[in-house]
Amino acid sequence: MSGKTSFIRTIGINAITAQTINTCFARHFSLAKMRIFTAIRISDDLMNDRSYYFQEVLTIKEMINYADTQHPNLYLLDELFKGTNTIERISAGKAVLSSLNQNNHIVFVSTHDIELADLLKEEYELFHFSEIINHQSIDFDYKLKNGKLKNRNAIKILQINDYPKTIIEDAMTISHELDRKAEIAKKLEG
Repeated sequence: MSGKTSFIRTIGINAITAQTINTCFARHFSLAKMRIFTAIRISDDLMNDRSYYFQEVLTIKEMINYADTQHPNLYLLDELFKGTNTIERISAGKAVLSSLNQNNHIVFVSTHDIELADLLKEEYELFHFSEIINHQSIDFDYKLKNGKLKNRNAIKILQINDYPKTIIEDAMTISHELDRKAEIAKKLEG
């Protein structure tokens, strides 16, 4: 909703049109000629008995196969490994993104996983889109900002869309408890 996927798609479209017809939709665009790989709109393949996650694995594996080359690649990824559980999604995502971010490759990735952003902050420049939340509306400015996103909006969006009060309260309680546990774990590590 904030524009992450649209932003990544726009980069891909401009990279393709710049390399094929010397045109792009920007005031300025500078990019070396490179192969372009995307994992943006993956879907399951029921005819070949492949789940959503399995299709993700195959798509990302192709990217990894080309990452070892000296030829620069452009990787565009949206919500890496969203077809699996949180712990393995973040773990595999960190490992894959560290691997892709080598040999003069350029990687754009969107994620809702704050933990993944924390793990990659030394290897990647972090940017975010944000919103303005009013009492009963949410407005996005669609402006790219430096750094990691600090606030969350998922539960507020549930509330704006008239979810039952008990669900909102339960979600907030659980969210605060998870934050508290994460803070304790951080203190124990440090």
